[in-house]
Amino acid sequence: MNFRKGNSREEPEINLIPFIDVLLVILIFLMVTTTYSRFTELQITLPTADAQKAQDEKPNQINIGIDAQGRYKINDQAVAFLDTTTLADDLKRAAAALDQGKSGSQPDPIVIINADRATTHQSVIDVLEAARIAGMAKVTFAAQASSPK
Repeated sequence: MNFRKGNSREEPEINLIPFIDVLLVILIFLMVTTTYSRFTELQITLPTADAQKAQDEKPNQINIGIDAQGRYKINDQAVAFLDTTTLADDLKRAAAALDQGKSGSQPDPIVIINADRATTHQSVIDVLEAARIAGMAKVTFAAQASSPK
């Protein structure tokens, strides 16, 4: 039965505008409360450490110094850096020089990297690669003790 003559029934309509407003408020809330890691805000100051020096006997050590200009020294002797294989050869010669003065079987030498804080990252990676090529698995970094606060 049709009690309303001439008037057709209106279709229900969903109004999307309030739904979009609620979603935008939720999105803004999530954006404000979420923390993002920002690499541009990292302030890194290296190298410092608070460890105490070891008092026991020093094992075989090869000290590699790298200054801010990228010059290398192995056990206080300047070496020319051409590529990582030549640096690996210099490391092998330094290890052989350590073994000459000592009797018996000595353990693998420890490579200690003394890099200036302004040294490029590539210079340190070159030393790590040269130590890998030379077969020296024990590598560590020297750090200056931090000043008391």
